[in-house]
Amino acid sequence: MIVTDNFDYLLIIMTRRIIIFAYLALIISMAAATFLEKQHGTAFTHSHIYGSWWFCALWALLALFGVAWIVKRRMRNACLIALHAALVAILSGALLTHLTSKSGIIHLREGETADTFLAVDSKGGSSIDWLPFAVTLDEFTITYHSGTTSAADYLSRLTVAQGTDTVSTTVSMNDIYAHGGVRLYQSSYDDDGHGSYLSVNIDPWGVPVTYTGYAMLFLALTGMLVDPKGAFRRLLRHPLLRQGAMLVTAFLFAGTATAATSDAPDARTLSREEATQLGQLFMEHNGRICQLQTYAYDFTKKLCGKRHYGDYSPEQVLAGFIFYGEEWCRQPLIKVKSGNLREHLHLQSRTSFDSFFDHGTYLLGPLLKDYYQGHDDALHRDAADMDDRLQMIVQLRQGSSLRLFPFQPADASRPLTWYAPTDKLPEQMEDERKEYIQNIFSILYKETLTVNSARLEEGITKMRRYQATYGAASIPSPTRTWAERLYNKIPFATILFMVNLTMTVVSLFARRLSLAVLVASALALTFCIALRWIISGTVPMSNGYETMLLMAWFTEWLAVILARRIPIMVTFGLLMSGLFLLVSHIGQMNPSITHIMPVLNSPLLSIHVSIIMLAYALLCMTFACGVTAFVRPAKAEYLHVLSQLFLHPSLAALGIGIFTGAIWANVSWGNYWSWDPKETWALITLMVYAAAAHHGSLPWLRKPSHYHLYMVVAFLTLLMTYFGVNYFLGGMHSYA
Repeated sequence: MIVTDNFDYLLIIMTRRIIIFAYLALIISMAAATFLEKQHGTAFTHSHIYGSWWFCALWALLALFGVAWIVKRRMRNACLIALHAALVAILSGALLTHLTSKSGIIHLREGETADTFLAVDSKGGSSIDWLPFAVTLDEFTITYHSGTTSAADYLSRLTVAQGTDTVSTTVSMNDIYAHGGVRLYQSSYDDDGHGSYLSVNIDPWGVPVTYTGYAMLFLALTGMLVDPKGAFRRLLRHPLLRQGAMLVTAFLFAGTATAATSDAPDARTLSREEATQLGQLFMEHNGRICQLQTYAYDFTKKLCGKRHYGDYSPEQVLAGFIFYGEEWCRQPLIKVKSGNLREHLHLQSRTSFDSFFDHGTYLLGPLLKDYYQGHDDALHRDAADMDDRLQMIVQLRQGSSLRLFPFQPADASRPLTWYAPTDKLPEQMEDERKEYIQNIFSILYKETLTVNSARLEEGITKMRRYQATYGAASIPSPTRTWAERLYNKIPFATILFMVNLTMTVVSLFARRLSLAVLVASALALTFCIALRWIISGTVPMSNGYETMLLMAWFTEWLAVILARRIPIMVTFGLLMSGLFLLVSHIGQMNPSITHIMPVLNSPLLSIHVSIIMLAYALLCMTFACGVTAFVRPAKAEYLHVLSQLFLHPSLAALGIGIFTGAIWANVSWGNYWSWDPKETWALITLMVYAAAAHHGSLPWLRKPSHYHLYMVVAFLTLLMTYFGVNYFLGGMHSYA
């Protein structure tokens, strides 16, 4: 009996050690692979790591001994059993896909028919394979956002024939065609617009098994949160939470507003009223039609690092460069952020456009030459960034960026296009209109020299009438225009980060006032996000700036909802949302609103991003608990319970978010997991945080101080997933 007990004990110890070994080996391998991919390319990592026998063996080892551990521990919780069974199903589906699936490409010109495709294997080899049907490309079409050259969708109109049966169908982004176990995806097109590339995916076994695993996973994760006997519901009933213990934190943040000052030398430009009228004209900017005011704000912010230049409004700054270019090129308005670049070129932190030239020599020239020859250090990247900003001035003075004049060709199938005065205008455009477009700014300049406000206003009004006459179909609605003007005027992120971080301190002494401010801040941020939604026409979560706003939004409302039961949430909510908004304010993220790529226009993507952002917001709360526990160790046990309360729903949200993204990728690309660095680090983050939920099998984590230390360190994986991948590794998901 003793021998049997000892054997069982040793078997349990061995099983646990093998699981830990496989788990850590997978995390380390995946993390290393993302950096190796940066150095050696995607093909190298897919061949030597993700597609290698030993990597597959590690997953198999983890699954096999994980099942053995569950059986040995006699797990009886149905949700936990279903969760781990789902993971085994997902791994099995991935293996089936790896072993049995086929993928490739079909290239068709309009009118051509094909019944074969070029199959590509995992090692990059290719061969010709047969389709169970014949497909003919009847027509390929690109649709554009009205008045712009930004593609809204790519459509291949097809005829599919199998025997005597034929069917007409359309394949576009996020709209696939499936027949006989074969799925066709829109992939690319020929430069002349008369040919299309269709991706082919044949995976009759892997997809059903994988999707079954996803369904089981979603149900199990949801069930874990609602199960009355589950860990999450037990935490909600924990006596420490019922006591509502109030904490005092030692965080101190002070926000200082940068008020508009008269620090700019006098320079000629339009009056504020005249510049405002000019800003009400429409133009094509960032691939969409918006008011000139938006371009003025982007122009001024990128050059000055803030939304104004002294007492000059953004419209006045823009008008100054348009009408008094030489004078404004001497204005010290350009912010040189890089200390290395300032030292290298002997520049001040605020300098002028002319300062970058020495007797006709462009000072950035040698650095740019080295940069484009492969010198990719910080100094050369800063030089390239500065050159991009200076080119905005060059393009504005040349007039090439002022696409203010719409033209609709007589052929209605051709898109309405907006032109700049210096563009080559269409031959079919009337000579009178060409002359007007090419000379209008010279006419307006003469009126500015004579200080004839009435004539200047008349000229701007005439331009507005021209735009309304020839570009009405592409001009935004009055509601969208109102929303954009209001959004431009109010620096939401700047105001809210200062308010929230300041109120973090106040919340230690005046909780009710702080809660009221938190609610007001959440409502203001909701309004900000709603304005961006109205302006763009799509849910604002397509870039780093928008997802950072979304994280702040989730954090604020989460804190508001839980504040009554858990008072410390007011402080945490103000602190974390303030930090998110601060990052969006001072970071390198681009706040400009643009049309999203056609492939991103999917409700699945919106669900994927929003759930992921909710998970990140919850995980940030576990980090706040960990830091606070080290500042106030007497409250470590209470914070241990509170942190676990955030951990369980964050894991559920992260798991559902990641695999919802996988479903979207399969619908859009025909491949639900591509080992892109962002995907890989999201999985690493899930695995690292999931370990903290296994304190029953990992006794070390039961001690509050150990748990908090682990959660603080684990937060580094989240930072790497959200920021590190964007700025260091790149990939398809990079928001940088």
